[in-house]
Amino acid sequence: MKVFEGIEELETATGTHLGFSGWHTITQEQIDTFAEATGDHQWIHVDPQTAAQGPFGGTIAHGYLTLSLVPRLAGETYEVRGVAMSINYGASKLRFPSPVPADSRVRAGVEILSLMPGGSGHQLTTRVTIEHEGSQKPACVADILTLLVP
Repeated sequence: MKVFEGIEELETATGTHLGFSGWHTITQEQIDTFAEATGDHQWIHVDPQTAAQGPFGGTIAHGYLTLSLVPRLAGETYEVRGVAMSINYGASKLRFPSPVPADSRVRAGVEILSLMPGGSGHQLTTRVTIEHEGSQKPACVADILTLLVP
């Protein structure tokens, strides 16, 4: 994990790839729980028998479930100290290039794109690329906006 001792140190890291999180398995139980929480019960996510005959050969994680792992996975790659709080401010770009099969492992790589001062703090933009083991394409690529409040 890369630790930044304040905004000034973070500013020098623009354009830097910070490395990768550890691997995490997305289980069918997580997929089912996410479906329950969001009301998205599409068969490609929650019906293993039907999904086995479908285009992916089994169930797949919701794209937004994969995205929801960003705080956890990115949190394993870097930390900014000397700020009062970090606030999720959104995403400027978001893509899901390939599906994540149930029970596969994912990890995130993080790159710092920019750090811009603003009225409430600094807006940090990172590119988070979630890959799943054994796939040539990433599962999710998102430019994540974080407000760092002094």
